[in-house]
Amino acid sequence: MIDDMPDGDFQFIALDVETACGDSASICQIGIACVGHDDTIHTWSVYVDPQMAFAPFNTQLHGIGADTVRGAPTFAQIWPAMVPLLSRHPMVQHSRFDEKAINAACRAHQLPRPRLTWHDSVTIARAAWPELKGNGGHGLANLKQVLGLDFHHHDAGEDARAAAMVVLRARATTSGVAVIDALRTRPIQLSWPF
Repeated sequence: MIDDMPDGDFQFIALDVETACGDSASICQIGIACVGHDDTIHTWSVYVDPQMAFAPFNTQLHGIGADTVRGAPTFAQIWPAMVPLLSRHPMVQHSRFDEKAINAACRAHQLPRPRLTWHDSVTIARAAWPELKGNGGHGLANLKQVLGLDFHHHDAGEDARAAAMVVLRARATTSGVAVIDALRTRPIQLSWPF
């Protein structure tokens, strides 16, 4: 379950969740993408039993249903083992949904809210590619097409990897290394320019 989760020192970690229904606490998959100091990305994901019913819309979107998570750990079983790794790295999410879902799941399972330093790759993308505003936007589906990213959308591990790739591609733009420098400076909210 958690034995193969990456461990070590990374530039940053991107995180994505999929949910079973409209309740943001209904996490049914967690994915992380750990970005090494050489820009390699190690992706890991786990199915989670949300202990809630799946909505047809959500299952159609990500393909995860009750059968998929049968026998999977609950959020309360998996999350405490993830916190030590995540809490010592800058965290990236693509939109604020993932942070809200994690906090909601912590409340629902009576777990302490983690002290994570979150950055939003949508904000980074908007700064790096302002021309996409009104021209497809800065969602992962459009960035996949515009930037030529290779990932399977609506899989938590793949979407986490995509968010990490967005940050790395943004760093390669004219503003350069400032993206990663800002990620290393934990208290600073990521904005452009830095």
